[in-house]
Amino acid sequence: MSEGSDRPEVVITPESTEVTSGNEVQEKLIVAARVFSDLLKPTFGPRGLDKMMFKTDGTTSVTNDGAKIVAELLVKHPAAKMMVSMAESQEEACGDGVTTTMLLCGALLIEANGLLRKGLHPLTLVDGYSTSFEVSKEQILRDSIETEQAHLLSVSETALSGKVAEGAIRIFPNMIVEALSTIHENRGEARAEHVSMFKTGTGSIRDSRLVQGVILKKRVMMNDFPNHIEGARVACLDGDVKIKELTRGTELKITKAEDLDSFVEVEKSRKNTIFQSIFNSGAKVLLCSGDIDKDIIHMLTDSGILAIGNLDTSEIRNASEATGSRVVDTVLDLEEGDLGFAGRVFWERMQDTDEVEDIFRIEECPSPGILTIEIGGAGQTATEEVIRGLYDSLRATSLALNEQVLIGAGAIHSRMANAVRNAAETKGGKERLAMEAFSRALETIPSTLAENGGGDPLDRVLELRAKSTSDSPWGISSNGDAWEVQGVWHPRSVIINSLESATETAMGMLRIDQVISSRGN
Repeated sequence: MSEGSDRPEVVITPESTEVTSGNEVQEKLIVAARVFSDLLKPTFGPRGLDKMMFKTDGTTSVTNDGAKIVAELLVKHPAAKMMVSMAESQEEACGDGVTTTMLLCGALLIEANGLLRKGLHPLTLVDGYSTSFEVSKEQILRDSIETEQAHLLSVSETALSGKVAEGAIRIFPNMIVEALSTIHENRGEARAEHVSMFKTGTGSIRDSRLVQGVILKKRVMMNDFPNHIEGARVACLDGDVKIKELTRGTELKITKAEDLDSFVEVEKSRKNTIFQSIFNSGAKVLLCSGDIDKDIIHMLTDSGILAIGNLDTSEIRNASEATGSRVVDTVLDLEEGDLGFAGRVFWERMQDTDEVEDIFRIEECPSPGILTIEIGGAGQTATEEVIRGLYDSLRATSLALNEQVLIGAGAIHSRMANAVRNAAETKGGKERLAMEAFSRALETIPSTLAENGGGDPLDRVLELRAKSTSDSPWGISSNGDAWEVQGVWHPRSVIINSLESATETAMGMLRIDQVISSRGN
C-alpha cells in the first residue's frame, strides 16, 4: 500500500498525554528541585529560622527540621517526589543531614542548568559529577579521625544546634552521651531506639533529667497498692493474670447448694494458685500486658505487691530490658530466675479527669538496656520539637560511637570543593567544567551558613578558598564569619550518605531526556 499525505497518523496515547523533550525536560526538573531546596535554605545551620506547618486537619507545628518539613508537604511534582525520596533515605540511614542533602542536590542541579544551556551534554555532566564524588569521598577518608569522648559531646551539640532543644544545650548533650555510653556498655550496642522519651507536661526544658529505667503511664487500679518500693524485684508477663476463659460457651446445671459451693471453692483455689506463683517467685512489682483478676489484685495488695496491667507489648519489652527481667508468657511459669531488679519503684496519682493516666516510675536499675529522658516543659508544640531534636542528636551520637568523625561548620565541604578543583585541573576535556560546577555546589553549604549567620556569602567562600591550603580546618561560625573550627563534628556516615544521595539524585534527573505525562501539563 502506498503512503499518502492524507493517511491518518498512528495514535498510541490519549490526546491528554503530553510529551516534553530536550533541554526543556532538565529545566523543568531543575526549577522544581530549586524551589524545594530554596524552601529549606533559611532553616539551615545554628542560626536557621523555623517554618510553621498548617495541616489539613487544622493542627499546626513549628519546626526547622528538614525531615519533618519534607514529610508534611503534599508533593505532586515528579522531581520534587524524587527529592522527597532522597530525604527519606537520608533520614532513615542517619537520622540527620536531611537539609544538607536537599541543599546539595539543588545546588548540583542549578550548576548543571547553566552548563546545559551552554550546550554541555547531560552525560558529560554525569561523568564529571561521578568523578567529583569519588574525589570528595577520598577527601572525606583523609580528614576522618578516630572518635574520642570529647567528640561525642560535640557531635551531640552539633546535632542540637539551631533546634528548640538548644535552649538546654548545656544539659542534653551530657544526658545523651551518658545514656548511649551506658547502653553500649550493658548491651554491646547503642541506638536511638534504646532511649525513650517521657513528657512531664510541667516545668521547663531545663528541668529535664536522665532516668536509669522506664516511666509508664497507666491508671492505678487500687489506692491501697504499695508505693515507694525500694530494691524491687520486677516480673514481666506477656499475658493475663486470671483464670483462662473457655473458648466455647458452656452451661452448668447446679441442683445442690453443695455443688455451687464446691464450684466457687475450685475457682478460688485456681486464683490462689496464680497468686501463689507470683508470691513464691519473690516479685514485688508485676507488669503484664493483659487483664488482672480483681480477686487476685486484692491478694497482691494484701501481700505488698504492686501490679500494673494492660500495658503495651513494647512497654513490657522496655521494662524487661531496663530491669534485666525475662518476659514470661504464662504466670504459672514465673520463677525467681525470671525476675529483674529496680532500685526504686513508685507511682504518682494525677489529677482526676476522664482521660487521666497515672505515672509509674521504675528507676535506678543497675544495668539498664533501656533508659529514659524525662523532658520538662508545658508547651506541647515546643516539647514535640525538642523530642525531634533529641532523636536527631541520639542518632548522630550513636553513629559516632561506632565510626570516625569529620569536622563540621562547612569546613569539610570547603575542603572537598578544593580537592575537586585541584583534580579538575588535571582534566583537559569538558568534564572539567562539570567538576568545577560540582566544587561550586559543595560551597553552597558554607555559603548558606554564612548567609543565615548574617555574613556575606561570597566574601566568606572566597576567604575559605584562600584558607584551603592551611592544615587547620576553616569553616563558618554561627555569626557568619570565617572561623578556625573547633568543637563542631559530624559522624562520617552522615556526610558520605548525604553527598552520595544528593549526587545520585542529581545525576538521575540529568539522565532524564523525556517526560511523558498522561495527565497533561
